[in-house]
Amino acid sequence: MEDKNEIVTKSSGNIFADLGLENSEELLAKSTLARTIREIIKHRDLTQSKAAKLLDTHQTQISRLNSGEGLNGISIDLLMTWLTKLDRNITLTVRRTPKNQDFGRIQVAV
Repeated sequence: MEDKNEIVTKSSGNIFADLGLENSEELLAKSTLARTIREIIKHRDLTQSKAAKLLDTHQTQISRLNSGEGLNGISIDLLMTWLTKLDRNITLTVRRTPKNQDFGRIQVAV
């Protein structure tokens, strides 16, 4: 049996930050919203075409959403609009940044 010395690094909870990507919190927020939309579409057993019609968009947008490729071209605002069209309420809370934090953050809780 071969002895492997593997190093395991615990995640910060944000894969985008772990990868060192800019705007990691925005990326995590968008991916959380997108995942929720995909889950609703799947639960309702909607085709991409039917989902696109319901969300007033093109089928290619839904395809990109499903593949994860198109998130850079989709705004948080549009994702939230789609969620409201899927019968979801959205609550935004704006608070002052704590003194020990350099700048504001975007977080999504589903």
